[in-house]
Amino acid sequence: MQKYQLDTEENLQFLEKVRQNLFDFGRRFPSPGGGSYYLMGDGTPDVQRPRETWITCRMAHVYALETMLGGSGGDSSDGGNGSSSGDSSSGNGGSVDSGSGNDSGSAAALADAAIGGLLGELRDEEHSGWYAGRTADGGILPDKQCYAHAFVLLAASSAKLAGNQRADALLKEALEVYDRFFWNEEEGLSCDTWNTEFTQCSSYRGLNANMHTVEAFLAVADSEKDETYRERAGRIIRHVIGWAEQNQWRIPEHFTADWTPDYDCNKDHPDDPFKPYGATPGHGIEWARLITQWALSADITQEEKTAAIESAEQLYKRAAADGWNPDGGAGGLVYTTDWDGNAVVHDRMHWTLAEAINTSAVLYRAVHRDEYAADYAKYMEYLDRVVLDHEHGSWFHQLDADGRVLDTVWPGKSDLYHAVQATLIPYADPAVSIGTFTARG
Repeated sequence: MQKYQLDTEENLQFLEKVRQNLFDFGRRFPSPGGGSYYLMGDGTPDVQRPRETWITCRMAHVYALETMLGGSGGDSSDGGNGSSSGDSSSGNGGSVDSGSGNDSGSAAALADAAIGGLLGELRDEEHSGWYAGRTADGGILPDKQCYAHAFVLLAASSAKLAGNQRADALLKEALEVYDRFFWNEEEGLSCDTWNTEFTQCSSYRGLNANMHTVEAFLAVADSEKDETYRERAGRIIRHVIGWAEQNQWRIPEHFTADWTPDYDCNKDHPDDPFKPYGATPGHGIEWARLITQWALSADITQEEKTAAIESAEQLYKRAAADGWNPDGGAGGLVYTTDWDGNAVVHDRMHWTLAEAINTSAVLYRAVHRDEYAADYAKYMEYLDRVVLDHEHGSWFHQLDADGRVLDTVWPGKSDLYHAVQATLIPYADPAVSIGTFTARG
């Protein structure tokens, strides 16, 4: 069907409809303090779960994107969840204070609410940086996470591009904190976790945080025109390519303090949401996209550009071959495999599909091979047939092989980040971060 084919009017219209549904679905996320509630399956805020910094950043980012797209608020008749921001019955206190005179349900006001949370209840005024989150009763979630701080960079960059008046100060502070505590100039990599007081750093090192650091660094390089951060992204990427080459293009995720791979990490808890055992096909695919973006935008030789994109293709092909529907189910990418490519956790997470949609389109635009456009169409068809929640809105976040909804790892529909980006990146310049591309119109 044309609806699933890249570069057709039908596909553009399909993505626009999916994107607006996502924006409308998520409008009830802000708590009174600005931190993002975790959203349940119908978009209702789960006020009993913590308000986490990484989710708040993602919501700031996506509603900044909607602001730049000209969004002024949702139409509940088309949102799939029959709701809009500011409904006191939703459990969010019925308030979104934009601080700028915007209507409380507008995209700009929602982005600003999240920025307010990052400048308010989620920010550690005593020790600097950002808490992992706040508990339901207002307590502090311990530790300072590289993962969350990378998303603060992304959120602040996007919000600044969208014209948020408070985002510039947030971005400057976030860069100072990140540079001081997380970036290791000697290693060309970032550490993972400090204690809340920033006095003790964990011995664990991980690539998930470094992957989102690359995304954030590229976004900052584009928005701030500071190539320091693109160069840093390249240093991380070169490490990742080296590790992948040594493992048949399956990327080790977990490391000791001296960056020795820990191949058995969480073998007894393989479906951990952030530190799963084994190789993660979705991350191999996501790295492929980020490597391509860096290669196309960096001031490097043509030889290195070509080699980097070829590495990205190897990562994508390995992950897709290992991960796509190996058990003959309804489709989708398995969550994890062992080091020989055999599926370990067969669950399908929505974010892996979103990244497959993005990367297949990005590689098609970078190298113009029809196989990537064919993959994109396959992913689009699976999205529409299985992953879209046509009743309540948004995407199902966790499914089994046969397409039945699961809640063991990702109950509900926590946020919009991966899904919204999958409606934009396929038609963006693959060399440019999505925030900057969207800001350019």
